[in-house]
Amino acid sequence: MDVSDMNIGLALTGSFCTIDKVLPEMANLVLKGTDVTAILSENASTMDTRFGKADVLIEQLTKITGKEPIMSIADAEPVGPKKLFDCLVVAPCTGNTLAKLANAITDTPVLMACKSHMRNNRPIVIGISSNDGLGMNAQNLGKLLNTKNIYFVPFSQDNPLAKPRSIVAKMRLIEATVSEAVNGRQLQPIILTE
Repeated sequence: MDVSDMNIGLALTGSFCTIDKVLPEMANLVLKGTDVTAILSENASTMDTRFGKADVLIEQLTKITGKEPIMSIADAEPVGPKKLFDCLVVAPCTGNTLAKLANAITDTPVLMACKSHMRNNRPIVIGISSNDGLGMNAQNLGKLLNTKNIYFVPFSQDNPLAKPRSIVAKMRLIEATVSEAVNGRQLQPIILTE
């Protein structure tokens, strides 16, 4: 399905080392005519790290999308009632956000956007980036893999020898995953070996 006429929410959480892989995908969606709204977790919108400064990220997102990101729980709440998005993408999605989503905890703008969006039975696409995706968070991954209207950007282990429980989505597959998800299908294969 063509994404050019879609409204997509793209939520970023605190996997700071992966954000630079998501921004080009967001820009590509906008270039194709997709209306993209950025949503930031509190950590992503406030923390300066060795991977970048929060105010620079906010500036980049505003430049890419042409609008200010959603950065509060109150501003994320209308996502569902106003039916703002055809699809909501969470990328990168940390293990922390994954666990909270799997257990119905709504304490960040990203999780509120997800909860609000889910009421409309529209797809949520998760681009996981977690050092414990195959560890303690494997149970949450399994729970969400089996949850209606939740789809995953195909992922692989990012460093099996040094970090055997770490998994990261192939962010270049966000658009293809969204195209399948809006038609009720999971992009396959979901587990990659590359």
